[in-house]
Amino acid sequence: MEKVRGFEIAKGFENSGINMPVRKTKYSAGYDVEAAEDCIIPAFTLGQAPTLVKTGLKAYMPKDEYLMLCNRSSNPKKKGLVLANSIGIVDADYYNNSDNDGHFMFAFFNIKSEPVEIKKGECIGQAIFQKYFTIDEDVAEGERNGGFGSTNL
Repeated sequence: MEKVRGFEIAKGFENSGINMPVRKTKYSAGYDVEAAEDCIIPAFTLGQAPTLVKTGLKAYMPKDEYLMLCNRSSNPKKKGLVLANSIGIVDADYYNNSDNDGHFMFAFFNIKSEPVEIKKGECIGQAIFQKYFTIDEDVAEGERNGGFGSTNL
């Protein structure tokens, strides 16, 4: 069977017991993604960087698709967790990049007044594959040469 789109274990997580994302119902758009390890997300303070929660996963897809990383609808109310970038975008050329093998993570801020503990295997967000379109005059020729934040051309 030819691989079209899906998830794989990222380098360094091969023996970590990572579960592949799954859809919980037949009409779910998103694949539920779990945390790869325990972590603490501190209460927000001004100027603080978001906490990157590791998934231990990478995603492959056709060149005209991307993976959208979305928060769980219950995270803000129940845990005080919001995504720092509202949604995350994982481009097709992020897969197998030279910096981190395409390992995608969720960037969270904790808006509660106390730290939040995330346990390994806990569902932290959803991943949705999407097609995108380019305009008639598109001339993008740049090529990815690294991982997270490397396309600041």
